[in-house]
Amino acid sequence: MPLLDDHDLEKLKNEAENFVIMELERQLKDYSELDCRCSECVLDMAAIALNSLNPLYRVSLLGSLYTAAAMDENAYASSVRDAVSTAIEKVRKNPGHDIKTEDAESE
Repeated sequence: MPLLDDHDLEKLKNEAENFVIMELERQLKDYSELDCRCSECVLDMAAIALNSLNPLYRVSLLGSLYTAAAMDENAYASSVRDAVSTAIEKVRKNPGHDIKTEDAESE
């Protein structure tokens, strides 16, 4: 595709991804009721959270500073926390695969 050949689109980043990943890691440390923490489940959690948030795209260092300032706003930080918490619960209640239990593995 000519657009991809002519322009470096690798610089286009959604900074909200970093915030969600950091928050997901923080919340998962304290979440004891979760049966599965496989890559599929963790990626589902991140995707669900990101789909409910306003994106914070950047293409430069100045953009990084803008998104960092946005994260300092209590409302956006609270939105990230809530989105991650909701995503964890959704995946916990309805994982994208069968959950193997210790009993089933020992049979």
